[in-house]
Amino acid sequence: MAPELMTAKMTANAAAAAAAAAAAKPATRAYVTFLAGDGDYWKGVVGLAKGLRKVRSAYPLVVAVLPDVPESHRRILVSQGCVVREIEPVYPPENQTQFAMAYYVINYSKLRIWEFVEYERMVYLDADIQVFENIDGLFELEKGYFYAVMAGFCEKTWSHTPQYRIGYCQQCPDKVAWPTRTAELGLPPSSYFNAGMFLKEPNLATAKGSPETLRLIPPTPFAKKDFLKMFFRDNYRPIPNVYNLVLAMLWRHPENVQLEKVKVVHYCAAGSKPWRFTGKEANMDREDINALVKKWWDIYNDETLDLKGCLASRPTTTTRWRRCPRSRFARPWRRPARSKYVTAPSAA
Repeated sequence: MAPELMTAKMTANAAAAAAAAAAAKPATRAYVTFLAGDGDYWKGVVGLAKGLRKVRSAYPLVVAVLPDVPESHRRILVSQGCVVREIEPVYPPENQTQFAMAYYVINYSKLRIWEFVEYERMVYLDADIQVFENIDGLFELEKGYFYAVMAGFCEKTWSHTPQYRIGYCQQCPDKVAWPTRTAELGLPPSSYFNAGMFLKEPNLATAKGSPETLRLIPPTPFAKKDFLKMFFRDNYRPIPNVYNLVLAMLWRHPENVQLEKVKVVHYCAAGSKPWRFTGKEANMDREDINALVKKWWDIYNDETLDLKGCLASRPTTTTRWRRCPRSRFARPWRRPARSKYVTAPSAA
């Protein structure tokens, strides 16, 4: 189904239907994000929780945390109404340790969210994402498919690929056409999505099949993103860019962006994290970037969006964080004893 047709389905009526469904079955749908380490990405999660509250989302935010997330950060998340769920780490196989970005090494742990089978459907959002309009209507999309926004092939991290070398990008396929007769390039690349936001249905079959598939596929530079593309290649459906505006689209494909219609912004460009923003990195002096960073801070600093009666001021010595039950699939995920493991910075 074309993205524009999906847009028509995601109307105010769909949002209303989602709210009604949530009232009837409040625990069957949720948003989910991921947090690792003791760095400052917890601020992104807090901003996301407050953003979802501002747009009156009917569903909770579940935070999958690795064991290295400190208790002080978990308390802050709980105080903002988040459901904190500890997960076991997932480590890449020995043949998959060289990535386009070093921090991709921790992203495999995000595959644990398929084990959250108490939820019927979940929308995953990276912690450096903010929601500016209600997107509960996404839960009403037809089941059985993996929904995400298409990515581009324009960043330097794609420089190892033939599409980057010839200037082909799925965001503007008519600008540089894929050669029709060439043995060197072959068929055009299949649809590729940004894995910072997607709609999925947790199930143990996927959780069980993931580690087996992971060991069989060849090494890839984009870690989890490449894996998800291969694992869900037969049932991926694209949704419009308004549900995951990657900031680089503003200068790489401005013709595809209508900023006033954007519902979800992904602050994933270098230097764009609002809580680290200096405006000195490339493209960060743009007026639209500064406006979007300000919008994030307006939500983060809005005390009226704080969850009242929070746990932050209560004694925490007896706090028990909800842990994911040890999965019967845990063993295939464990770190190989002699893996060339790449230590990564805290990220989400």
